[in-house]
Amino acid sequence: MKFGLLFEMQRPYEGTDIDWNALYRETLDQCELADQVGFDNLWFVEHHFLFGFSGSPCPEVMFGALSQRTKNIRIGFGVSVLPNHHPIRVAERVAMVDQLTNGRVEFGTGRSNAYEQVGQGIDPRETRERWEEAIEMIPQIWQSEEFSWEGKFWNVPARRVLPKPFQKPHPRMYLACTQTESFRLAAQKGIGVLSSASYAVDILKEHVKVYRDAIKDADPVGAEINDYWANNVHSFCSKDDQAAKELCAESMKTFFGPDKPYIQGRINAYEELLESWGGVPDNLKADFGRWLRQSDDEHKTQAAEAGISLDSGPGAARAAVAELDANILSDRGVIIAGNPESCINTIKTYEDVGVDQVMLIMQTETIPHDQVMESIELYGKEVIPAFADAKVA
Repeated sequence: MKFGLLFEMQRPYEGTDIDWNALYRETLDQCELADQVGFDNLWFVEHHFLFGFSGSPCPEVMFGALSQRTKNIRIGFGVSVLPNHHPIRVAERVAMVDQLTNGRVEFGTGRSNAYEQVGQGIDPRETRERWEEAIEMIPQIWQSEEFSWEGKFWNVPARRVLPKPFQKPHPRMYLACTQTESFRLAAQKGIGVLSSASYAVDILKEHVKVYRDAIKDADPVGAEINDYWANNVHSFCSKDDQAAKELCAESMKTFFGPDKPYIQGRINAYEELLESWGGVPDNLKADFGRWLRQSDDEHKTQAAEAGISLDSGPGAARAAVAELDANILSDRGVIIAGNPESCINTIKTYEDVGVDQVMLIMQTETIPHDQVMESIELYGKEVIPAFADAKVA
């Protein structure tokens, strides 16, 4: 098992002035510590306009700093949003960071969402085709002495694109995936998965199987097939087992709060979350199982009688998500949290279903910098060493 940290670079927005300088300096400190204590990867998102969620519009700027402040840890675009950029510019940026890091770059790709796309003048209906054209172009750019292209969205006359990556033939490529169709697409293209949804391990197991089966018939866009599966998951480790689980559960639920732009724009967002987190547990089925089959008016009335407010959310599914307590989420593997022993036990369940790396989300708007640093350090001292033999093998 490999260990990564995934950064959205979060700060709460409403009612506060964001200290961007402190945020970026804290992030660099966390990354430097992760390198020192034995983490394998750092991953940074590309997001735009997502107030109260992400301050990471141009991760390659952070990578320039990290190339000089870290020595061993691999640095990942998690992801580069291909429809936003000309493929030539993406290839140049990734190759330059790869040179600065002496070949430590991982190249994740994705399409983002309509909220961000429309804000940049990009037609959401075109993003699948734009991504497919770009993912074909970029590895060819890296491997060609002289590159030219005639496509639907981009035309490039013969040019020498510089620099080339440090890694040969090129950095490993990935697709950010949230659903079965995306897992199959990644397999078809012969690229790795950055699973960017939260799953109970029992449900995750089926998605991994779909990908592993499909990649056997890959037609790779790059020079080699990359069959690597990295899975993001909220995590927090401390000596106080229950307190760590509670803090991590709060962090994840805030992450998926109804005030977030990407939740507000999604139909059935909480129904999807509830399903991916393992559904309504047995001890709540008597209440929520009935509500999920009723109309909004019916279950709002019953929720009010039970003291649960559904006024600002999509109904029973949101209430059920709110009622999934920290221990349920931990037992299902939706979060990796608790003391080192609890974290180790949960990570082993990820390993058992075929996940190659856990991409841990520790830095959020609800977990302060000093506690993130403590969690990173405890991972390095007690959690990562528990998997040392397997990593050597």
